[in-house]
Amino acid sequence: MELFLTNAGTAAKQVAILYVLVAIGFIAEKTNVFSRDTAKKANKLLFCIVTPFVIINSFLSMEFTAEKAKGLALAVLFAFLIHITAIILDIPFFNKLDPDDACVYKFGSIYGNVGYMALPLAGAILGEQGIFYCSAGVIAHNVMAFTHGVWLMNKSSGKNKFELKSIIINPGVISVIIGLPLFIFSVKLPEIIQTPIDYIASLNTPLAMLILGTYIANADLKTLFSVKEQYISALIKLILNPAVMLILFKLLKIDPIIAAACTVSASAPSANNSVMFSAMYDKDTAKASKNVAFSDLVSIITMPMMIAAAQTL
Repeated sequence: MELFLTNAGTAAKQVAILYVLVAIGFIAEKTNVFSRDTAKKANKLLFCIVTPFVIINSFLSMEFTAEKAKGLALAVLFAFLIHITAIILDIPFFNKLDPDDACVYKFGSIYGNVGYMALPLAGAILGEQGIFYCSAGVIAHNVMAFTHGVWLMNKSSGKNKFELKSIIINPGVISVIIGLPLFIFSVKLPEIIQTPIDYIASLNTPLAMLILGTYIANADLKTLFSVKEQYISALIKLILNPAVMLILFKLLKIDPIIAAACTVSASAPSANNSVMFSAMYDKDTAKASKNVAFSDLVSIITMPMMIAAAQTL
């Protein structure tokens, strides 16, 4: 119990640091210093450039060993399993809702904020190894979001299709395709290239958290805690799914670093891109934004507990 509380305190401290940045983003939006429109453009910068540089940098920082390569493959497998488990857990819920609303809450309960929340937190708690293994979650997220996620959003409109090109041609997967050979062949880049990569990668945490603050600032906080479906979505995303994975890690006796990195991914709050997908497929973006904001706030409590459990077990 003492070890769990120590680990929970460490994780809570790192989560609190991130949410101080979120609070600054909240204030910046409310004072129109960093508006929602600006945040949308910054989000594209984050998605297309900054986060890929973080992933590539994590590959560059790791010395190749057969053990690390095996660990990465295992992390990718678990990252896909995290999404599949959430899809299964979702089955009994949201069926009585309007299909257009149901898909919004289902998407939010399956897809987590891996790139913007999990990667910075994994780095803060576990170091470069944490980012390295957590990058597996970015691969799985992008592949699943542009297959199952697109199908889910289209299903309510009677369209059952996904975008094959988007599975491969997206920043998350491309960054892994670039970073993996650099890791395998232990490439060391010259300082004139490595230093700019370091600078851009360092933008990930503060920029992501500032953007997250604008999402919360634009949510209707007066009614934020009054929607039953948000509680169900958060229960699946933040508690049930990571708890199932923790039991699995325990039974399989997975390496503690890999287990902790995957738990960070599994316990991350609902993905910001649930709002983007809702907009793309003509769903209710207000509901999606509130669901994301609610999940973000609840995760302040749940993420440290789950991470501490992973480190203690």
